[in-house]
Amino acid sequence: MAVAKPRRFLLSSAMFIVLEGIDGTGKSTQSQLLAEWFRSQGRDVVTSREPTDGPWGKKLRQSAAAGRLSPEDELDYFLKDRSQHVAELITPSLAAGKVVILDRYYFSSMAYQGTRGFDPLEIRRRNEAFAPIPDQLFILDIDVDTALSRIGNRGDSANEFEQRESLQRCREIFLSLSDEPFAHVIDSRGSLEEVQAAIRESLG
Repeated sequence: MAVAKPRRFLLSSAMFIVLEGIDGTGKSTQSQLLAEWFRSQGRDVVTSREPTDGPWGKKLRQSAAAGRLSPEDELDYFLKDRSQHVAELITPSLAAGKVVILDRYYFSSMAYQGTRGFDPLEIRRRNEAFAPIPDQLFILDIDVDTALSRIGNRGDSANEFEQRESLQRCREIFLSLSDEPFAHVIDSRGSLEEVQAAIRESLG
């Protein structure tokens, strides 16, 4: 399968960055910190997340609390949500030379829907038929016990997407991407500042 070659960090070019990992790794916070860093350098930055707040994304978010959809419907909804996301935000923003930073992308589908019986590589193939490959993928990694502890400490409880056995398998799928030329595994056990420094250093 063809993969994108990582681009050198150029202030004048568009850049597509994705942060992934199981819940509790700090993806949302690190995405915002990274966006602020780029903006401080005068870059035009777009941040987003998946599932989105669009119609298909809302259905998926509701299912996380109310009870998961069937495996087939869940994957179908993610594909529809992502297709709209790519067409309406990701592709136009990159074409305009912006930095696009996503909190989750199709690698999460590989992990979370991969635990429901789908082949992660087939999920990847279906997504890359329409979804651009990121320039940089940051896999924020912690062990499952620490992740669940963090989820509890912020006042949440593990939802249907976050059961222990499922999370362990998701982590394994994320880590299987570590050999990709555009992927970086970041130890997210450190402080916010330490993790952010590691991400920026990896941009090179």
